[in-house]
Amino acid sequence: MDRPWLKSYPNGVKADIDTDKYSSVVEIFEQSVAEFADKPAFSNFGKTLSYSEFAQATTAVAAYLQNTLGLEKGDRVAIMMPNLLQNPVSIFGVLRAGLVVVNTNPLYTPRELRHQLKDSGAKAIIVVENFANTLQEVLGDTDIEHVIVTKMGDMLDFPKSMVINLVVKYLKKMVPDFSIPNAISFKTLLSEGSSLSLTNTHLTHDDVAFLQYTGGTTGVAKGAVLTHKNMVANMLQASEWIKNDIIIGQEIIVTALPLYHIFSLTANCLVFMEAGAKNILITNPRDFKGFVKELSGIPFTAITGVNTLFNALINTHGFKNIDFSNLKVTLGGGMPVQHAVAEQWKEITGCTLVEAYGLTETSPAVCINPLNTKEHNGSIGLPISSTYCQLIDIEGHVATDVHSGEICIKGPQVMQGYWNMPEETAKIFTEDGWLKTGDIGIMDEHGFFYIVDRIKDMILVSGFNVYPNEIEAIISEHEDVLECGVIGIPDEKCGEAVKAFVVRKDDSLTEKDIINFCKENLTGYKMPHKIVFIKELPKTNVGKVLRRALKAL
Repeated sequence: MDRPWLKSYPNGVKADIDTDKYSSVVEIFEQSVAEFADKPAFSNFGKTLSYSEFAQATTAVAAYLQNTLGLEKGDRVAIMMPNLLQNPVSIFGVLRAGLVVVNTNPLYTPRELRHQLKDSGAKAIIVVENFANTLQEVLGDTDIEHVIVTKMGDMLDFPKSMVINLVVKYLKKMVPDFSIPNAISFKTLLSEGSSLSLTNTHLTHDDVAFLQYTGGTTGVAKGAVLTHKNMVANMLQASEWIKNDIIIGQEIIVTALPLYHIFSLTANCLVFMEAGAKNILITNPRDFKGFVKELSGIPFTAITGVNTLFNALINTHGFKNIDFSNLKVTLGGGMPVQHAVAEQWKEITGCTLVEAYGLTETSPAVCINPLNTKEHNGSIGLPISSTYCQLIDIEGHVATDVHSGEICIKGPQVMQGYWNMPEETAKIFTEDGWLKTGDIGIMDEHGFFYIVDRIKDMILVSGFNVYPNEIEAIISEHEDVLECGVIGIPDEKCGEAVKAFVVRKDDSLTEKDIINFCKENLTGYKMPHKIVFIKELPKTNVGKVLRRALKAL
């Protein structure tokens, strides 16, 4: 496909990747733990595992799953925990055993958990004890045969491990009572697994690596089937993009988004593992005071996150006093990065908040802005290596120039389909194999793509298309607004009208203040018809604003 705008790419080159460089995610792991054996790999609660120690722990997990539990290649294993050392150890232990990782949100309700475990057919689950009561409630309705329970401090050194486990359970009372007969402790797994032999499983590009569930906020969650090729490809694509901006074996990346989220899994875990980086796992990023305190003691060089996380950080006391002299990569994805947030981040840290775009179905990266971008430009960037994007209008025709349309994607990172859902899979692909994203976008003359909004969130006011992202971005620029969410509501005159939910920084802010501010920046039909002040916006576990929940309000 002709790309006349290649001059827009870093160094003027958009190199294609060689997916044959690695046969599987496990091969990436094996190379990294050998090359960086003595370097720090993962750190959490003050405990750091070297790449060598990380390898040893994953060997124990894999050997136990194979030998003691008798799991066979292709069996699914659910992992249900926040960012703890046990998380990456479990992920790569499962993969090394030739099994499939089913990443599971620990904040799931029983209904959501039941669906995911039943749908995936998982035979085993590794769960942190804080959420074992939810598992207990649904266990009988699933195919789960083996339950492995871990405590938050299980991989820390004594006595800190004991102290944290006691505090979490008895002082903070974060562990509801549960009873799961025959449950195996994670410590037992590590101890017994360390004396067992691991049988290397032959893995190819076609083998499934992850069942990554998505869409639970808009209906029944669907399992995106991500093969080893999909994950290897996206890791190589992202690595190609950042290779001139990082130093192999010397980076320190902050991982605040949970590893069960595809953004964090690929960008932080895989990409920076191949680069021999030290990965700082943040267990509870919603504790922003504690988060800022931890950042204060780390000479971190990279951080990823979503807009709401960056916004909360810059509005947390003490953040401005952190030493950002080592920070060179800030990557925002998962939701649109608002200009006001990006400006404040750059002013405080000196580092541009670079926006990227992706989906669970694409492992996830599709577009990224060049890392040497000087200022936030509102774009989601350029298609990454070996990736093609096009815009399709409502009639299915390819849009040209700057016309808007649904963004559609082709590339080696695109999923195989939804697990056991052929009809849903057919809906998301065009007849000639393009993945339909559900996002409305435009492309400029330099090849940069811009997200207008989600198709399902578009508001139709008197026949005019109004996009919540635009209204949210404008309102968020008001100095007394912390954040906001916008939806459409039924209106007798206009069909639909704009309603804004606003979280204030200053309680003296009034509806009239916001209306006047909007009048200066928005045309008439885009103006909010109603404004509601609330203390907090409903969000997903990774910080996306839940417009569906706002509509329920």
